[in-house]
Amino acid sequence: MPVHCQQSPVLAGSATLAALGALVLYLAKPSGYGKYSESVMPAAIRLPARAAWFLQELPSFAVPAGILARQPRSIFGQPATVLLGLFCAHYFHRTFVYSFLTRGRPFPVAFLFRGFVFCVGNGLLQGYYLVYCAEYPAEWYTDLRFSVGVFLFLLGMGINIHSDYILRQLRKPGEIIYKIPQGGLFTYVSGANFLGEIIEWSGYALASWSLPALAFAFFSLCFLGLRAFHHHRFYIKMFEDYPKSRKALIPFVF
Repeated sequence: MPVHCQQSPVLAGSATLAALGALVLYLAKPSGYGKYSESVMPAAIRLPARAAWFLQELPSFAVPAGILARQPRSIFGQPATVLLGLFCAHYFHRTFVYSFLTRGRPFPVAFLFRGFVFCVGNGLLQGYYLVYCAEYPAEWYTDLRFSVGVFLFLLGMGINIHSDYILRQLRKPGEIIYKIPQGGLFTYVSGANFLGEIIEWSGYALASWSLPALAFAFFSLCFLGLRAFHHHRFYIKMFEDYPKSRKALIPFVF
């Protein structure tokens, strides 16, 4: 084990992520942004969606990228570095691409602050573990867990990005009306974008085979799964012609 690794904060951070996921499911309330922001936080101070998403997601890229940049060049190419690179790639897209393309509603500052703190903590946890604690054998690149995990990560990221594109095309610039998404995995589920991200982090957990990644995947499943459920219920109430066969998150199942 690398001499700089401290297991206590890793265990504490992982337990916190898992507990937050369980709390989200227990409370079962809609998130305070997007289509629910007016009902959940009607009097909240808000920022434009693009600025808010950029500020919220930035730490998830900057913190682990900063940890990575401080390491000797000789570690580049090791499995832990590649895995952290995948994590950074997701949040590079969320920070510098998605945030400038989104056409969402203004974002409550209170929710932005909570998201910012979460992103700092999770970025630090994932980056710290992979750089200072993770140990992988030389043959990890050919291990089935790594291969299948990276495949699922890339598949989920592709689904997530494509689904976000479909959602953006539903609105013209400046519009805030709601329409029924069509195409891609939206043919089968209301939360195609959420399903993609859940697949992504499940793949990351499998490829890294670590407690912090598993805890984050569990949190993502709880948070995004609940969000998909609320989206599905919202669409059913709003649109009388909403497809009856469409599920919330898992095609043909749920």
